This record gives sequence, C-alpha cells and structure tokens, in this order.
Amino acid sequence: MTSPPHHADPVGRPAPWRDASLPVAQRVGELLARMTLREKAAQLYGVWVGADDSGEGVAPHQHDMTVEPPDLDALVEHGLGQLTRPFGTTPVDPAMGALALARSQERITAANRFAIPAIAHEECLAGFTAWTATIYPVPLAWGATFDPDLVERMAAQIGASMRSVGVHQGLAPVLDVTRDPRWGRTEETMGEDPYLVATLGTAYVRGLQSAGVVATLKHFVGYSASRGARNLAPASVGPRETADVLLPPFEMAVRHGGVRSVMHSYADVDGVPAAADRSLLTGLLRERWGFTGTVVADYFGIAFLRTLHGVAGTDADAAALALQAGVDVELPTVHCFGPPLLEAVRTGLLPEAAVDTAVRRVLTQKCELGLLDEDWTPLPAAVSAGERGSIDLDPPENRALARRVAEESVVLLANDAAVLPLGATARIAVVGPLADDPNAMLGCYSFPAHVGTHHPEVPLGVEVPTVLAALRRELPRAEITHAAGCAVTGDDETGFAAALHAAEEADVCVLVLGDRAGLFGRGTSGEGCDATDLTLPGSQERLAHALAATGTPVVLVLLTGRPYALGGLAPRVAAQVQMFFPGEEGGPALAGVLGGRVAPSGRLPVSVPRGPGGQPWTYLAAPLGLRSEVSAVDPTPLHPFGHGLSYTRFEWTDLRLADEEASTDGELRLGCAVRNTGARAGTEVVQLYLGDPVARVARPLRKLIGYARVALEPGQERRVEFTVPADLAAYTGPEGRAIVEPGELVLELAASSSDIRHTVRPHLVGPVREVDHTRRLTAPVTVAPPRS
Repeated sequence: MTSPPHHADPVGRPAPWRDASLPVAQRVGELLARMTLREKAAQLYGVWVGADDSGEGVAPHQHDMTVEPPDLDALVEHGLGQLTRPFGTTPVDPAMGALALARSQERITAANRFAIPAIAHEECLAGFTAWTATIYPVPLAWGATFDPDLVERMAAQIGASMRSVGVHQGLAPVLDVTRDPRWGRTEETMGEDPYLVATLGTAYVRGLQSAGVVATLKHFVGYSASRGARNLAPASVGPRETADVLLPPFEMAVRHGGVRSVMHSYADVDGVPAAADRSLLTGLLRERWGFTGTVVADYFGIAFLRTLHGVAGTDADAAALALQAGVDVELPTVHCFGPPLLEAVRTGLLPEAAVDTAVRRVLTQKCELGLLDEDWTPLPAAVSAGERGSIDLDPPENRALARRVAEESVVLLANDAAVLPLGATARIAVVGPLADDPNAMLGCYSFPAHVGTHHPEVPLGVEVPTVLAALRRELPRAEITHAAGCAVTGDDETGFAAALHAAEEADVCVLVLGDRAGLFGRGTSGEGCDATDLTLPGSQERLAHALAATGTPVVLVLLTGRPYALGGLAPRVAAQVQMFFPGEEGGPALAGVLGGRVAPSGRLPVSVPRGPGGQPWTYLAAPLGLRSEVSAVDPTPLHPFGHGLSYTRFEWTDLRLADEEASTDGELRLGCAVRNTGARAGTEVVQLYLGDPVARVARPLRKLIGYARVALEPGQERRVEFTVPADLAAYTGPEGRAIVEPGELVLELAASSSDIRHTVRPHLVGPVREVDHTRRLTAPVTVAPPRS
C-alpha cells in the first residue's frame, strides 16, 4: 500500500496544505486558491460504490435515484468529497473491507492533482453498522437508561471501532424528539422529552468524537413532527413548538458537544424544505449558534427539492437552492452537485463564492481529521496484515458494555402480583413469536436488519442469545418449556393451542411480544414502517388474552421499537416489562432482570398509551392537552414518561430549597435525600420538572429540566442537589423571542412525570429578560456519597 503522492516546493518542503505546522485556515486557503471549479465541486459530493437500482435499498427512493453502480475511477479524476458506506452496504470481513477502503483511497489520491483523500462515512445508530460489529441497543433504549455517562462510553467504543478500519464520520445521533410514536423511526429517537434527548445526544457526540470520528446530528429539523406520523410527510408545526421542543437538542449538541457535522431533515416545515431553508441552516445554525462544521444532505435530499417538494424546476435549481441555504455535501452519491452545480455557476444562478464557502468547510474538516497531513496513510495500523478475520469488531469489552446499556434500559412497568423475580426452580413457559428469535433484539439500523436481510445466506455475524436461551442459562434449575404461539404479523392462530398448553402446565408464563425491525414496510418498526394505531401487530394481543385466561400468571415482555397500547392487557397480566430493541446482549440482560440478578432501573423515555388511538400525545402538554371535561377522549397514558419500578423501595425525605426567590438572571438550588428502605440494592432515578403556572402563552404543565441516577445498597441514603438557572424557565413568547419573566415557578422532584414526591414554589423577581444562544441549558446535579 503506497502513500499519496507528495507535493513539495523546489527546496523539498511539503506543499503548504500538507504542512501540519501551519494553521488550518492557512493550509486550506493555500489549497483552495489552487483548485479549479471542477476540483472544488468534486469535494462537495459522495459516491456510493455498492449501491444499485434494484429497489432493495436502504435509503428512500434509492431505486429511483440510482441509475447504475458508479464507476469510481471515472468519478475521482478531480477528487472526491466522501465515500458512502464502504462497510454498511454489503457484508464484508472487516479486515478485507478496510483493505478495500484503503485501496479506494489510494486510487482517489493518485487521481487528483492534490492527493486529497475522501471522508468515509458510515451509519452508527445502534453501533457501527458493519458485519460482525457489536450491535448495541437502539437510541430509544439509551433514553430508558437516563445515563449520559454510559451513553458517552458506548459512543466512544463505537467510534474506536469505526476509526480502526478507516471510517471518519458517523451518521448519528438522531436528535428528533418523539411527537407521535406511530412514526416508524420512533426507535431511532431517544424519547419524547427535549431535555432527555439533548443531554443523551450531546453525550453521544462527545463519546464518538473522542475517538476521532465526526458525529452527525440528524435530522435538522422537524422530521419527527410529520402529519399522521408518516415518513417524509409534511410537518405542521409552529415556530414556538419548533423552538421550544424540536430545536433544543440540536442547540445543546452544537454548543456543549462541539459536534462537527449536521444532516438536514427531509421534512418541509410549514411548506419550507429544510434543505432549502437558509434561515435554518445558515441563520440559526451558523450565525446564531456558531456552528463551524459541515452540513451534509440526508440521502438524495437535494434532488428531492425537485422530485418530492417541487420547489426546484431542475437539478441545477436544486443545487443552487441547497448550497446557498447552507448544505455543503451531497450524499449518498453525486446527482445535483456534479454537472448541474457547474451549470448553475456557469449560468449565473449560483455564485462561485458560494462553492468556495462550502469547499472551505469540507477541506477544513479533512485537515482537522489529518487527511491532508504529509504523513497520512490510507491503511489503518490495525489492518496492516490484511488477513481475513484479523480484526475483531465485537471484542469482550464491547459486549460487556452492550450488556450494561441493555440492563439499564429494562423498564419494569408493573409487578402487581410480585411474580418477579422468577423462582430459581419454577416451571416457566416461555411463549411468543419473539421468545426464540435473535432478530427480536435488533433495531432497524443494526446490520442484520438494515443490510443482512438482503443476504439471507450470510450469518448474523455476532452472537445474539434469544430470550429462551438466556433464561435457560440464567435459571439452570428451572423447568423451561417453549411455544411460539403466533407470528409477529398475520392472523394465524394455529399455534395458540400449543402455547396455551405450555402455559397451563407452568407456574408462570413469560410472554415475549413486540416488533420486527425493517425498512420501508418490510417490518413493523423502522424507517418507513409507520403504524396507523398503537395496537400490537398481528394476532399477538389475542394470544396474550388467551394466555391470561388460563389462570397462569403472565409476565408480559415487550421487545419493540415504539410503545404500544397496553390498557386492555394490563389488568390481566401479572407483570409488564418493556425493552426497546436491546441489541446483541439484550437476551442475557433481560434474563438477569427476570431472574433477579439485575435490579431493574430503566425509566420510560416515552409514555405508554392506555388505548391505541388518541395520538399524537406526549406528557409535554398544556392543561387543555390533558384529560378535560370538554372532550370524551382521555389521553392519560397507562404508564407516564419517566415511569419505572424497582425490586426495592425508596423513601424521599429532607426537601430543601435554598432560597424562596431568585432574579430572572439568577439560579435556584433545591434537593432531597433518597434512602433505600428495601432489602435489595437498587437505583432510583430522581427527576426534576419545572412548571410555569402563569405565562404569556399556553405552556406544558411540567417539563423535565434535570435528572440523576442514584444507586443505593439496602439502608443507604444519598443526597441529590440541583442548581436551576433561571434560563431554564425561558420560553418563546408571543413576539417569537425567548424570554424569562418574573413570577411563580413550580419545581417538582419526581419519580415520573405523574409521580411527584416533593413540590416547591419559588419566585423569580426582576425584569423580563430576553435570552439568546448564550443562555444556560442545563441544571447541574450533584449526588453525594452514600451514608447509612
């Protein structure tokens, strides 16, 4: 493997853009000044070598937008901005894939005058989306952990795996806030609360970028607020909801996480597609928030300005609209930023200065990644041997962390009959379509669900124990039988009889129901797999009712990508456990909780509805959005946001509020003590909510502004203290500006959004303040060491 050609001045010094001792801006300026328009444009798009037009793709309209597999050699004469998914398009051995990627980079650098490599990007939503790489829980499961430190550690591991094989950019995290869980991509979100999404998403950014991989926020903005929860549907969302609910996670990730890339949304918000919205991509993101990285297109999103949104008449129009709005890179492959962009410049539709601006950002990122350094080499050290099987992307330390995330994500919704933990010698019937299926653990963006489904001859690539296998390992003295009962989808009930017989002969029935992840209608959850209501798919609910009628206690376990309506089932089952696609170690994690070795500590990142209709609904509602005498529809959930039980008991005492009032530019301090009064170790999640009883616009009854996980041994107590900046009371007023105003606040320390343990009513005093992007975004929390 050779290094890229060296460009040097007459005295043998490296070309200035390759001199790492010079400032980045100088290096980029020297290079940009020497480039032709064609060479500049080549830096603004990717190439997807493995894609085809078969229709069996992994991106919307791939079959429409991809004419034929591109010829890399023909496209790199003038350079190349990005290589799209060299590992995430087909199954490839990691070492062979890294070697192939290095050879592609060698071809790219040898072909262009300045030896500029491409940035290689991959999906990393539930781990590095590559064959044999660790499959972690999906983001909705991260939300259930309420544990930013753990999410940051996970992201660092994911980034290290990616960088070890030559990948530079990851297309995660998703910072869309759930607005309607019928949306198929709910599993990709971290929940229905912007503060939870913001803090966990920012932690992910820090972790991934600590490994030298560029994180990419998506989807900026409004994608999750589509009408009817339909994928790519228009979003009817006002500026206040956008500002106060949808934008905060992105702002925190930019300001606190230092994220280096942002992906525009497919959505049009009030008729304006994000890819053509200069006020969003330049005015807000860059000029107000100070973002200096790259904005990349969601796949085919620039061409969609013509084909789907109808705001561009030609591809040249689309290129000009997107580039001037602030989109720097077209992904996944060249369409509008190739010849159409050149045409737009030649005809005066697009000034070349706009091209220069985008190229400067792309080259700056390549320089920061070390791709322009004199000693850069296309072959990572980990693959120098180039032997098949020589790279392990699923080492024991990755699996151990994947299990930890999965364990913390288990939410015990109900345990009415105290049937859990299961007895070590019990007779257990393990029933349900997902009880003995490894795919039950995997989300849409896991490699097996995303790509592997098109290669049925290829094994999963990692070990994924099923619930049945994990329970047999966890409880070796128990008598465990199994029957599927039914499929995930369809009306076939011929398997009911065997399932009922197994339950009747058992002391307890563990019923495992839920989703199968897929793409564009090939699953019940995932991208393009939107639901009309929140009834469990197929005949699964009928199976549950039939099993409950046997009289054997039923433990309902849900492995899903969204919450489902459980109001009809809840009174008939003995316990309810929720997991959101928990990844390769999900089976052992669940078995550990069911058997009692692991204490459940997950909390709901989304509300569990009582009935399948009445959507959309989240806990972030003003009084008229809650149960009301003026409507016959009661939207009150069965289990609220933040809910989750333990195997022990906690007592919250000694509430303290440092001051009864603070200025509108000051801060408040409050806290309480939490004691484990039970006989087992456990973790409580203390949640802090803020309410504003009198405001200039209708406000949510409460919103999350802080939280802390508190681990306690039996008899231990720890004190939890929050510092609340007045800035967290800011909201978008009638004039469209964010304000903090004087008056009473309600601060609640709670175990969920409807389980309030302590309430205080401090006052803010002073003038109304208008706040901007410099406002404080978090409520720092301290958890004291335990004491008995």
